Formats: sequence, structure tokens, C-alpha cells
Amino acid sequence: MDATFYIEKTVFNYRVAAVMIVDNHVLIHKQTKDEHWAMPGGRVELLEDSLSSVVREVKEELGIDVKVDRLLWFTENFFDYNNKNYHEIGLYYQVSPLNGSFNFHNEEFFGEEGERLVYQWVPINNLEKIKLYPEFIRTSLNQLPDAPQHLIVHKYSN
Repeated sequence: MDATFYIEKTVFNYRVAAVMIVDNHVLIHKQTKDEHWAMPGGRVELLEDSLSSVVREVKEELGIDVKVDRLLWFTENFFDYNNKNYHEIGLYYQVSPLNGSFNFHNEEFFGEEGERLVYQWVPINNLEKIKLYPEFIRTSLNQLPDAPQHLIVHKYSN
């Protein structure tokens, strides 16, 4: 069971995200019905640690075995989505493939879970032009932090 709780029009969400970089491109994804993009990942399950969760999510979504290199950001993210107020705890981990390299595509593609999510490798210097949430990602990938950063991210509306 996911570590997500619904209380009236408010949602508490515990999420992990994988930061995958190849040749100054980063992998992003979105639900096919959405206009905004995010980092690949998903919800942590109850009684699951975040490291195991990000490895599981990448395997489920992309069929790739990864190792966690390091924690980049710990976020407290407050936003509106589908007429609900979200309070999300997010951990963003830099990951690398266990065997070989990431499968780099120039075009959008679907992952292991079918057509629900679409993925795209995007040049990091083009992220400013993309509707990517949380917004700090668009500029923070230009220079990754030396040590984990704690960020409080304020609301946006979709």
C-alpha cells in the first residue's frame, strides 16, 4: 500500500524520484493526459525505505536495474493538482544503471507500464522551456549539489 493519505480535499504523498542523466540529457516523464512533466519515480510503499522504493519504481516503470548514487534533494512540496491540495515529501536520488548504460532515445517513448506514462530524454539546457514540476528542477540540474539539499517548494496550479 502506498504511503499516500487522503483527507477531504487534501492529499499527503510520500514520493521518490530518479535523476537519470546521459550526455547532458535528463529523463523526464508525464502522464499522457497531463501537460506537465516530472522526474520518473513514484510513491513509497508503507514499510518500504526510500532507497528500495526508487530502485523498485525504475524497474517497474522502465525495466532497468539501477543503483542509487546519492540523495540530491529532500523536498516539502505544496501544490494543487486535480482540485486537491497536495503536501508531498519528495526524495530525489541520482541513479545509474547496474549493467551497461541507460537506453537513450531521441523520441518520446512508453515504459514497461504501457501508455499511461510517456518518457523523454531532454537536454538539461532546454529544461527552462518545459513545464516541469517541481520548478526548481529546471535550473538545479545544471549544477547538482555537492551535498543533499532540503527545499520547501511552494504552490503551483495546473
